[in-house]
Amino acid sequence: MSAKSNSFPKPMPIPTPTTKPFWDALSEHKIRIQYSPSSRRYVFYPRILAPGTLADDLEWREISGAGSLHTFTVSHRAVSPHFADDVPQILAVVQWDEGPRFSTEIVNAEPDAVRVGMRVRPVFTDYPDDGVTMLRYEPASA
Repeated sequence: MSAKSNSFPKPMPIPTPTTKPFWDALSEHKIRIQYSPSSRRYVFYPRILAPGTLADDLEWREISGAGSLHTFTVSHRAVSPHFADDVPQILAVVQWDEGPRFSTEIVNAEPDAVRVGMRVRPVFTDYPDDGVTMLRYEPASA
């Protein structure tokens, strides 16, 4: 069943040829992001050329997905009618242990218990009717 909120279907991502490996990995409950040997670092968001070097050397590598909460905000007002049933919503940026940051949502946590710097772990949320798995995060202690 598709996730619904006040009868508005939630918008879902549409993979492109560049982002498809990321979404395919999520459907397997794994996280794969790009790594650039020329810059010796992980890269996110998916792209064609390595940032900084513009090398055509990006390769997909699996990461743990573990990280720390870099920043967050608690939204008490839905950003659109699609998310009306989701407030309060903890919108966040997670810093993966491998380096890049990822915009996401914190789930399975009370807003008052969330702190910058806290350890977090991935939560894979499947939307089978849409053929998409979304990556969210929860406190590592949950």
